[in-house]
Amino acid sequence: MSQVQPGDAPQVLDLIGIGFGPSNVAMAIAISEHNTDAGAQQPVSAHFFEQQPRFGWHRGMLIDDATMQVSFLKDLVTLRNPTSEFSFLCYLKSRGRLVDFINHKNLFPLRVEFHDYFEWAAAKVGDMVSYSQEVVGVTPVVDDGGAVEYLDVTVRSDEGLTVHRARNVVIGTGLRPLMPEGVERGDRVWHNSELLAKVEGLEGASPSRFVVVGAGQSAAENVAYLHRRFPEAEVCAVFSRYGYSPADDSSFANRIFDPGAVDEYFAAPGDVKRRLMDYHGNTNYSVVDIDLIDDLYRQMYQEKVLGTERLRFLNVSRLAAVEEKPDTVHATVTNLVTGEEAVLDADIVVFATGYSPVDPLGLLGEAAGSCLRDEEGRVRVERDYRIATESGLSCGIYLQGGTEHTHGITSALLSNTAIRVGEILDSLLARGVKATSDEARLLADAS
Repeated sequence: MSQVQPGDAPQVLDLIGIGFGPSNVAMAIAISEHNTDAGAQQPVSAHFFEQQPRFGWHRGMLIDDATMQVSFLKDLVTLRNPTSEFSFLCYLKSRGRLVDFINHKNLFPLRVEFHDYFEWAAAKVGDMVSYSQEVVGVTPVVDDGGAVEYLDVTVRSDEGLTVHRARNVVIGTGLRPLMPEGVERGDRVWHNSELLAKVEGLEGASPSRFVVVGAGQSAAENVAYLHRRFPEAEVCAVFSRYGYSPADDSSFANRIFDPGAVDEYFAAPGDVKRRLMDYHGNTNYSVVDIDLIDDLYRQMYQEKVLGTERLRFLNVSRLAAVEEKPDTVHATVTNLVTGEEAVLDADIVVFATGYSPVDPLGLLGEAAGSCLRDEEGRVRVERDYRIATESGLSCGIYLQGGTEHTHGITSALLSNTAIRVGEILDSLLARGVKATSDEARLLADAS
């Protein structure tokens, strides 16, 4: 633990953000708007550190025709502040496409367009972030009485290690690609998160077969994209169901994403939480937009009629083994009904097997010992997204993600981002902020 020494007077921020994906971009915007509106009254000093060299959000899945699964109104700000100059509509105005978008009569922008919106918004608060800087540790600072009011955040960059001090941290490190147990990524074994970058590496090659594993939206998008991108290749989809399951995006079901649903979920008993997740998992998990399902089935049937079947669906099956060789991949597929095994020699196997949250305590080092857990060993999180800690640690550790067990299905989704960052900001203000805007500027200059 860091020890406060007599005469020490380090610059102290109200908040340090770990990661700068959409959630922490929204956090930076909320703070920027607060400081502009508040003037000299209780400004919040904050800075964010991001290990990527520039803003990026699922770049490997920015397929040209893929659309968002949430309304453009659930952008980084609108549900919190409909008049914000950081809204998607303001972005469209700045790009000269506002009227065109309105004429399009669509609530769901292209994913590549929404990524451009994120980049645009991130650039507008670019003075609050340092890129190519990875947070490698968080250390509690103990005063003479044994209390912890500050956290020292260690950051690694090309220039070496630096330490920055804060009263609070907000962790927004996103999700990590999930591979099946025992399967490692390689030149011919991919996770869908890297699809586009990997496909670029095939330039000039003529793959004859792809295998795509998974039953969710990303898996179906991968199948459609590879089938279109490589018109001579066979694309085999492997999943354990009879077919892709449609996502329930009906009006009543979508209420699970309402801000008020977070309050209800948080207050619900454990058994009710589990039932709610079971009831509404088909709004988000391992489901596919019905239009894409119909398109894929139509394409499959057309190929059967024409006798040129390139699109194959190996349903009620699972990938039992994958063995990568220098020039091929042996994929063993087992039929779940008959137990029959078939070996497919493929050029590439793509695993669209989802993501897992990053353990928020992994970065906290010694501070993790002061974080409380529930009876199932999960980190305890308060309603304001602050980790519950022992009484001796008074600084706040806030989470943007990894709170599904406490706050419900919107934990890592965009639907509630704007509201969530507003609630975190309100919590910071209610608990009291002490830093000055000069401290924020000094830290930004030092970074």
